[in-house]
Amino acid sequence: MLYFLSSLSDGGDVWNLFRYITFRAGGAFFTALVFGFLFGRPLINLLKARQGMGQPIREDGPESHRLAKAGTPTMGGVLILGALVVATLLWARSDNVFVWITLLVTIGFGAIGFVDDYAKVSKASAKGVSARMRLAIGFAIAGAAAAAAMWAQPVELAGQLAVPVFKDVLINLGFLFIPFAMIVIVGAANAVNLTDGLDGLAVMPVMIAAGTLGVIAYSVGRVDFSDYLEVHYVPGTGELLVFTAALIGGGLGFLWYNAPPAAVFMGDTGSLALGGALGAIAVASKHEIVLAIVGGLFVVEALSVIIQVAWFKMTGKRVFLMAPIHHHFEKMGWAESQIVIRFWIIALILALIGLATLKLR
Repeated sequence: MLYFLSSLSDGGDVWNLFRYITFRAGGAFFTALVFGFLFGRPLINLLKARQGMGQPIREDGPESHRLAKAGTPTMGGVLILGALVVATLLWARSDNVFVWITLLVTIGFGAIGFVDDYAKVSKASAKGVSARMRLAIGFAIAGAAAAAAMWAQPVELAGQLAVPVFKDVLINLGFLFIPFAMIVIVGAANAVNLTDGLDGLAVMPVMIAAGTLGVIAYSVGRVDFSDYLEVHYVPGTGELLVFTAALIGGGLGFLWYNAPPAAVFMGDTGSLALGGALGAIAVASKHEIVLAIVGGLFVVEALSVIIQVAWFKMTGKRVFLMAPIHHHFEKMGWAESQIVIRFWIIALILALIGLATLKLR
């Protein structure tokens, strides 16, 4: 919205700043951050008043959670989404298709999570919307986003899977790229959802991954940067830096209240939305494989559940003391703060490895 102010510029005044993506990204960050600080406490008070007993705690979860986390309200992801949407609409270019694709995926998955959270709270049960229904709607949203991304990308890249490190390697998936991208987006959404099990555990790695993907999207969206780095040029993706900056600002505003002991949980409203956003950015910028590196923590969390379930069905035994894997470490005696901070460190290391793929050619 504010990008239109650049039209008032004669090239040498303050209005010219609005032409620059980096300036508008900074504005989006601070707008989302202030939004989080302003509306965080009123939202928490409202959620407490409406939810009563707060988020239902899993009966098969760690015993300590039933006492320490009982009564904590959920749906705090509304705060992140509100900050993210307002800041993005205010600072990003309204004519950029990639911004709209990513924003609508985020809102769509946030809506799925909101309905799921509402069902859990209203029924006072840890069971919400059926997994089959959530996946069906999620795949429909992801399919529309994947098709739109293919249409918006250059003809020579549409339907192609870029392989990191090998600069000239493109795997032609054709229209199979759409189901592949659907799996990337839905997989990312559910992997973040599985990670969201401890105070502050999911939101910081999401912000780290978003920042990394924002830098990548900005780089591939500039012809000079993409030429220098020898990555595939995707016009328009640079504007996603504004979106990721807003996500980080909103995430920090939420983390202020989600820091241990959490005053609010993001719930599926936040985790599904943020995971879907990461997947959409990766698809738009042609860095789907790099997402698996940058978001490696989420991949491990999801794999721990898949391995646990599959092995138990085959043998009747468990690989981990409890899945997702962060609960395994809780059962081993690690303090919650130890798990959270160590996972943050791992997320940062993986993000740096992901960024390194830009230069390793």
